[in-house]
Order: sequence, then structure tokens, then C-alpha cells
Amino acid sequence: MRHGNNVRKFGRPTNQRSALLKSLARSLVIKGKIKTTEARAKEIRPLVEKMITRGKVASVANRRMLISALGDASTATKLIKTAENYTERNGGYLRITKMGPRKGDGAAMAVIEFV
Repeated sequence: MRHGNNVRKFGRPTNQRSALLKSLARSLVIKGKIKTTEARAKEIRPLVEKMITRGKVASVANRRMLISALGDASTATKLIKTAENYTERNGGYLRITKMGPRKGDGAAMAVIEFV
């Protein structure tokens, strides 16, 4: 039984899974909107929302955390600039819109974007 086991593993080892989520989060920050599977979108949403909350207060510690989480200083700077748009908003920075199934394998697809 999987009681209290809420982490999606995507059939990957821990290091590959964290690299996948980091890459998806980085792409979302750079492009502003990405199309991915519904499960992946639901998994990166809390990660990116926490990063935006951190980016609203652009201290040195928060900037370093964002650089380590996103892997790039320019991406972290872009996230901080994006977070300036949400100073009056308390959470709910991302929107997940469900799409139809993928043609190849029928996986549920979704678009995740900034509100």
C-alpha cells in the first residue's frame, strides 16, 4: 500500500528525477510556458511557486538558493524579475491547463504557465 507516499518517481533514480525537475523548472522560468505531461506539471508546480516566493525578497541568501536550484545566475535573475509582478499576490503564481492525450502513447498532457 502507498499510504502517505505522495512523491511521483517517474520510473527514474533520484539523481535523474531531480535533474528532470530542475530542467523543467528552468525551462518554465526561461520560456514562461511549457507543454509537458500532467504528472510532471503537477510535480514542478510547488517547486517553482516556492522559488517565486523566495524571489520576491531578493536577498543574497535567496538569490544563492535560486542559483543553486536553477543552475544558472541569469535564470535566477529572470525569476526574480518575474517575481516582482507578484508582490501583491500570496501564492497561486502558476496555472495548469489540461490538454488532450498525447498522440503517441496517450499520456495526459498539460500546459503550465505563469498567471
